[in-house]
Amino acid sequence: MGVALKDARRSVASWCRRHTIGGDGAVAAVRRGQRPGESKPLSRQQELELIEALRGSYPDGFGLDDELWSRQNLAALIQRRFDVSLELADVGAYMHAWGLGPREPRERACSLCADAVSRWMDHAYPAITRSALEHRAEVYWIGRTRLHGVVPAADVLSAASVRGRTRFMIASPAVDPPLPREFLLRLSGEAGRTIHAIVDGSWPTARWPRRLPPRIVLHPLPSCGRGA
Repeated sequence: MGVALKDARRSVASWCRRHTIGGDGAVAAVRRGQRPGESKPLSRQQELELIEALRGSYPDGFGLDDELWSRQNLAALIQRRFDVSLELADVGAYMHAWGLGPREPRERACSLCADAVSRWMDHAYPAITRSALEHRAEVYWIGRTRLHGVVPAADVLSAASVRGRTRFMIASPAVDPPLPREFLLRLSGEAGRTIHAIVDGSWPTARWPRRLPPRIVLHPLPSCGRGA
């Protein structure tokens, strides 16, 4: 009986984690009418080439002056690689199609965790924002989504700030990769900005990086998949 209960809990936790990271990212989801004098959107093949170029790479590897991908430097890479000039809103539409962008805290939880997340928002989150304000730190919401329509499928890691800015990377192919230490270090930046990162249930805490600099403070969003 005890073994069966343990297996059931493990199955529920696994389902919850898959629900959190499953996302609805899709390739070639941005299509709309073209206005006169406007640059055409990327073709499906160009979008696939762009995603492949982004896998496991960072902007500074392309000579761009930033440490993680954003709308601005992604637009610059598209211009350089495909000679296509896109408005930032259009680049943001591609990012949205890939599952990136701000989400409500309850959207980052499975249905079984939604009430726990609501309580956490009422009691724990205000203390995090007060501490961040006191230390002039930035608050980020960190998670991942699965990008479909590419082979192999890609995990897109994102950090959405409370100011509305999204920074991201597309991870190299791996089976259930841990939360990358490099991603967090780059989010803090060379200047060593203090950040408070709220991590959703995409990763159990056992797969968080260890011995991070004190300037990087991680907070787990309630998730029944934490022990998975």
